[in-house]
Amino acid sequence: MEKVMIALDYDPTAQKVAEIGFTIATAMKAEVILMHVITDIIYYSSIAYSPIMGYTGMMAMDQVKKDSVESLINASNHFLDKIKDHLGDMAIKTIVQEGDFAESIINVAKKQHADIIVMGSHSKKWLENIIMGSVTEKVLQESTIPMFIVPTKKR
Repeated sequence: MEKVMIALDYDPTAQKVAEIGFTIATAMKAEVILMHVITDIIYYSSIAYSPIMGYTGMMAMDQVKKDSVESLINASNHFLDKIKDHLGDMAIKTIVQEGDFAESIINVAKKQHADIIVMGSHSKKWLENIIMGSVTEKVLQESTIPMFIVPTKKR
């Protein structure tokens, strides 16, 4: 395996997913690709939206302009750069994609010739969530690329 693509959302558990994916890539001496998908702009201003790594403690997500796709792309690039800094490998490639979560993850993985996709599953009952229709489940059903799913439920 030569390329590991790690798909991250803004959930605080993204750090755990990135660290595990990076460990896998390092063990295989593989290239790392971090990616984030931007979806409907309304999603980012909802009450359910959580703080993101790289902003917690420094600035709240509500201080990031969420009124345009361009501002969300800038915030997403900053988010991925913070994770890259945290992992300590400046060779990591970062990609921000706009569109449907699962479809974008699959398309970028194919375009980048990823050998494995690493994703997290946030459900407290992660296996049930996979069976019932999460983004992870959709990628799992539609992708021909192997996946490594990191359960990120809170203990």
